[in-house]
This record gives sequence, C-alpha cells and structure tokens, in this order.
Amino acid sequence: MLMPKRVKYRKYQSGVVRGIATRGNRVVFGDFGLMSLEIGVIDARILEACRLFATRFLGVAASFYIKVFPHKSYTAKPQEVGMGGGKGEPEYWAAIVRPGTIMFEVGGVSEDIARKCFNLLAHKLSVKTKMVSRSNF
Repeated sequence: MLMPKRVKYRKYQSGVVRGIATRGNRVVFGDFGLMSLEIGVIDARILEACRLFATRFLGVAASFYIKVFPHKSYTAKPQEVGMGGGKGEPEYWAAIVRPGTIMFEVGGVSEDIARKCFNLLAHKLSVKTKMVSRSNF
C-alpha cells in the first residue's frame, strides 16, 4: 500500500480543499489520462486496487502511470470510546484531488482499450472523472 516513508507530522488537520488543479493537470507520461472533475479524497487502498486492475487489464505491452500519491493521513478513534482523550491514531493515508488533476495515465495502447480501462477504473473511484488525451492540451 502506498504511504510516505517519513512525514514531519503524523497527524494533520482536516482543512478545506478549494480551487482547481494548477499542477498535475496535463498528460505527460502516457497518451491518455483519467482526469478528476470534482474535489475528492482517494484512499491508498483504492489506488492499489486501481493499479492491480489496470496492470492485469492492460498487460505487459502498455505503460500505466499513477500520478497521485497519498500524502495525507486521516485519523480515527476506536469505536465505543468516550469524548476526550485527544486525537485518534492515523487510520489510513489518502490523496487529495482537485478538479483537473490527472490521476492515471496510459501509454502504448489504442484509444478504445484506454477508454475501456478508464471506464472500469472510474467505477472504483469516489470522484467523477473523464478521459483526456495528450492532444487535448
């Protein structure tokens, strides 16, 4: 599962995510990309599930790139624990995506295969997405 090797602080405040993506919003490595259309949080387990599915679906001839990384930890307290006692322990790591963020890229395959792969990947994600190509930019 993806997670940072080291972090300065184990526990982060929630914060509010606003705006559109200004970085990571272009298809760079592959020919086609899956772009987020809304703000969302993508769990590291979901990213791993997407990676496994795409590598099996595309085979060895294609290149699959993950462009987001789960940098932010989310905490939770155990069930049936009373109020107080501080903040809970880190439960999982997640990536924050804004509208316009390219999450995955595929290279070395036709547009039909890339569209089918991204359509199936989009069902695993909790944000609305669309497929874009390098020629769109």
